[in-house]
Amino acid sequence: MATEFHSTDGLVSALAGASFDRPPAVVSNAHYTGLGVARALAAHDVPVIALDRNGDGLAPSSDAVEFAGRIAYPLEDPDGFRADLEAVVEAAGTEVVAFPCMDEWVHAYAGSAPDGVRRPFSGPEGIARVLDKESLYATCEELGVPYPETYRLSEVEPTEAADRLGFPLVIKPARKREFEEAVGTNVIEVEDDEELAAVVATAEAADVRIMAQRRVDVVGGRDCSLASYVPPSGVEDALAVVGNARVRNPLSFGTSCLVERTDRPTVERRALAVLAETGYHGISEAEFVYDADREEYLLLDINTRPWKWISMPVAAGVNLPMAAYASVTGASYEPDPLREARWLSVRDYLDVLATEGIGDLLTPAEWRSLADGSFEREAGGLTTAVYRPSDPAPTADLIAAEFGDVEYYCAC
Repeated sequence: MATEFHSTDGLVSALAGASFDRPPAVVSNAHYTGLGVARALAAHDVPVIALDRNGDGLAPSSDAVEFAGRIAYPLEDPDGFRADLEAVVEAAGTEVVAFPCMDEWVHAYAGSAPDGVRRPFSGPEGIARVLDKESLYATCEELGVPYPETYRLSEVEPTEAADRLGFPLVIKPARKREFEEAVGTNVIEVEDDEELAAVVATAEAADVRIMAQRRVDVVGGRDCSLASYVPPSGVEDALAVVGNARVRNPLSFGTSCLVERTDRPTVERRALAVLAETGYHGISEAEFVYDADREEYLLLDINTRPWKWISMPVAAGVNLPMAAYASVTGASYEPDPLREARWLSVRDYLDVLATEGIGDLLTPAEWRSLADGSFEREAGGLTTAVYRPSDPAPTADLIAAEFGDVEYYCAC
């Protein structure tokens, strides 16, 4: 258990006194997603070091994390990030395996190429072909994979794009984290020309490329994503599970809070075709929505990293983080046969039940298994984002952030 979130110097000192019988995994950032990755790896006795810009996340206090500490934030200090990371590697006395959990960390681990860091995912070129939405949608166009009608505002005048799309329309950045840092979100819905002009001006000031996209008439509860690990050998050897986001909070464009395994061959086929064309290997999530007007699934985005409900594939028998770790360390990993699985963010699900007027989708038996903790001992079935009685500290941290004065800066 990481009993303390260290300063960078404190972390280096703590690691200098440790010994590892296998390369530890380094997880950044250390929040919902980092917690899920840490738990997936710790289940196979992989030591985990949580690295973040501060200690306000949920992962550092988990029993799945052995050490935790500060590292320079790559968007603010890329040179400091590399120097801090290399100091961590030197102190640990062994190479480490990188698990970036947000886009800025993905670019940092891949682009800075720090010494002593094994990367179980593609380099900068492969990442850019997927993460940059302009490139992603060009690939979809080539392959005939449906995606929302979209115009690059570097090529089409904003007013012309608005005439073609109509209001309301959606503004998205080509690379979302820079835009999110500038405006606080990565998707903006605009209602008129005045709002559009204001968003364009903000993007220009932040030097961020943006696109105008038709607002899709999404069928709620039918969003699907392909959760996969593609090894360097290609998509023919991919491990993949389709997850259906049955409930989001808020319902329309909110964070996933109930996701269950499902079978959607079209989603799987289209996602793997895009990954094959780009040559990307590693963990990824390909996000699709169901368009009521076009009556088909549209590809919105591919995240080249773990994401919030990464524990669902693990519960379904496919431990994607462990497969990625094994690919660069020689560790052994074989997936289980696929089984049914549901992932629940208890906090978000209770909030949406209280505020959105939807019916409860959990069974009485599932609520009882949450109350007595037996869900943790059952193969498949229900798993959770944070709440686990066997690892209680992250839940206590979440409660403190919700009702206390701790600022929790990132939901994922």
